Amino acid sequence: MSQVLALSEHQYPPKMPVDETRLEWLCQQVIANRFLPVPPEEEVFVGDGDYRTIGAEFLGHFVRRAGLSPTDDVLDIGCGIGRIAVPLTQFLDPAQAIYRGLDPVRSGIEWCKRSITPAYPNFRFEALDIHNDLYNPEGAISGRSMRLPFQDGTFDFTAMISVATHLPPQEIETYCSEVFRVLRPGGRLFMTAFIIRDTDDPAKPGCDARLTSFEKAEGQPSWHLRGENPMAAVGFDEAFIEDVLNRTGLELATRSFGAWRGDGGDHYQDILVAQKPRRSA
Repeated sequence: MSQVLALSEHQYPPKMPVDETRLEWLCQQVIANRFLPVPPEEEVFVGDGDYRTIGAEFLGHFVRRAGLSPTDDVLDIGCGIGRIAVPLTQFLDPAQAIYRGLDPVRSGIEWCKRSITPAYPNFRFEALDIHNDLYNPEGAISGRSMRLPFQDGTFDFTAMISVATHLPPQEIETYCSEVFRVLRPGGRLFMTAFIIRDTDDPAKPGCDARLTSFEKAEGQPSWHLRGENPMAAVGFDEAFIEDVLNRTGLELATRSFGAWRGDGGDHYQDILVAQKPRRSA
């Protein structure tokens, strides 16, 4: 099992207990429902595994680990081609909740606009031309100057799934600062990452074979795959991630180490849940 560490007095999920029977049923329905949109396999440009199964898995994590509610307004940064959006169409209340998805890959956004929004008008998608050496090398907007196109305090929940794993350290703080700005007090950030602890050895037996070539970038808190595009997979020192969250005003509530490091677990990447304080700093 993955190691889950509670790091604050905030309760996740908050107040209302999870109805495990209903949640498990809903996740299975997402996997089995042939009427839900699924992109052609050749158009899926991120993520391994079955499109519906991975999406249903994250729906479960959102509810169990971060207290996602059907009435929460959700921002999905790096929404790709809708793998997270599709299961959320079955969970979020269309009369009370909105979903907004952002991504630099225009083809994925266009598929989401065609395939999801017509049936679920509270789900909207926007392409941001942010430069990324892996996914959008010709992007016009620097990641360090990125600004989310929303007003302060718009959302209750923000997801960054496999986003930090493709960003340089200089951009992580920009993203977290912007998340803090657009979250309402009490809102949560759910982020996945490759966290490198002092005791970790990415080359140890059992670690994902694709990541055994992680090596430290000189003078940086980041790790990259030897011989690959530096943004192909980025790991960060544990202290760096915690410092970034603290500097941007977010309170780290829980973290759970993933199966990529060879220790088992019910999720692949490491998971961090942080909250915007309800009180003023």
